[in-house]
Amino acid sequence: MSSRVCKNCGGKDIDVDQARGDAVCMGCGSVLEDNIIVSEVMFVENSGGGSSAVGQFVSSDASGKVPSMGTGFHTSLGKESRAQTLQNGKRQINHLGHQLQLNQHCLDTAFNFFKMAVSKHLTRGRKMLHVVAACLYLVCRTEGTPHMLLDLSDLLQVNVYVLGRTFLLLARELCINAPAIGKGVTAPREKWCHLTI
Repeated sequence: MSSRVCKNCGGKDIDVDQARGDAVCMGCGSVLEDNIIVSEVMFVENSGGGSSAVGQFVSSDASGKVPSMGTGFHTSLGKESRAQTLQNGKRQINHLGHQLQLNQHCLDTAFNFFKMAVSKHLTRGRKMLHVVAACLYLVCRTEGTPHMLLDLSDLLQVNVYVLGRTFLLLARELCINAPAIGKGVTAPREKWCHLTI
């Protein structure tokens, strides 16, 4: 619904569809506007679970040329998205790592694991916090810190089995040998290690 009035029939029932970029009178069916330029970015989900931007790229320069939506647009959008993912991942790794009182070496190693996971597309379809927690736990296991997956589960309020599946997937796909918990650790053996993915 809009506050516009149809020029043809005087109707006030105007349907403005931002995705299509048009305004249509619901009374007489007249297209009042098309190719409406909007300032916000909208995304739609496709059948494969991915998302894509809706609309048409409009150049900000004064030449008036509208570049095509070819491979260059999607490539730059992908690079920008990847950089944003890495930035968010690093921020969350630092936040969670400080709560676990991990040193900077451990945080840097966890971020390297996260970058590897992003490059192998292991973050797709998974919550970022789960992947971040799995990367931190990989570091805890490889560096021999006294942390358990249950500690991360408690911090994030996420089921330990969900984090365990993500951890096992990352360890397998990134070919990282995560040693078992040592005998010096007084924590009970973690139950999730028998999970299958």
